[in-house]
Amino acid sequence: MVKIKQLYEGKAKKVYETDDPQYLIVSYKDDATAFNGLKKGTIAGKGVINNRMSNRLMKMLENNGVPTHYVEELSDRDTVVRRVSIVPLEVIIRNISAGSFSKRYGVEEGIVFARPTIEFSYKNDELGDPLLNDDHALALGLATEEEIAEIKRLAFRVNDVLKQFWAGCGVTLVDFKLEFGRLPDGKIILADEICPDTCRLWDSKTKEKLDKDRFRRDLGGVEDAYAEIMRRLNEAME
Repeated sequence: MVKIKQLYEGKAKKVYETDDPQYLIVSYKDDATAFNGLKKGTIAGKGVINNRMSNRLMKMLENNGVPTHYVEELSDRDTVVRRVSIVPLEVIIRNISAGSFSKRYGVEEGIVFARPTIEFSYKNDELGDPLLNDDHALALGLATEEEIAEIKRLAFRVNDVLKQFWAGCGVTLVDFKLEFGRLPDGKIILADEICPDTCRLWDSKTKEKLDKDRFRRDLGGVEDAYAEIMRRLNEAME
């Protein structure tokens, strides 16, 4: 599998066409952004960690009944994925209050919810990825009722699997963002990535942040946090 042409460059990845129209190659960058691109920087080694972590977690999810776009890891930064049509919904699962949830509703961080919550936002940078509900998604033609139900089912399944896994690493899964795509036959599968860029991960004992919040909030030790969360994942999977 070889890169033929760059199709897209996003905040954290480049996407390439390959010699097989069914597959793409995703290349992970060290670039970091926050607040819809208003804050920009670089996290050394982030691309390697995000690539490897996402691939290992995707394989684990596949083994637990969640279909994904993952195909093959080519190198430290490059991975083959199935070509999908991305559903323009960002799906956020929250187990504990943090980040925009706390700001939006005026509550402190760290409140453990009685059950996980799910949010949808419209994947549109120009509009600032506004929140929407099921009816909005249907009205805008972003997904069908059946697709929304399947996305919710898969998202909560991802949460069940990842919460248990990270707990075994001494890490609390606070919240995370997912994206889903459609295969040519219409099947919904997990796409994008699962990594410290897209998940809030706290040390279970100290509540130390081991994710992109260290970059967002200028907490320092960003590279060390990414390396630590990868070390714990590797140890758990050995």
